[in-house]
Amino acid sequence: MRLMLLFATATIAATPALAGDRRDTHWLDYRTDIAEARRELASDLRRADNRQDRNEAWAEYRRELADARRDYNQEVSERRGRRGTVRVED
Repeated sequence: MRLMLLFATATIAATPALAGDRRDTHWLDYRTDIAEARRELASDLRRADNRQDRNEAWAEYRRELADARRDYNQEVSERRGRRGTVRVED
């Protein structure tokens, strides 16, 4: 009973944070991409037979991270709109 109460309390306490995450689908997509890249890296490293295979696995992981970061930054910048410059002249 005490464990169930503790779980219910933790779930209720986490709800506002989770609700905020649900609205930011770009952030969730980014986190999903990162998790998938980590799983692929682990799988590739398990199958790696030599140093070259391991290096290629890490290189692919870094490319996937960069791609995910680029996609996320692009989505965020599109959501915010274009930022221009303001000039004040005499």
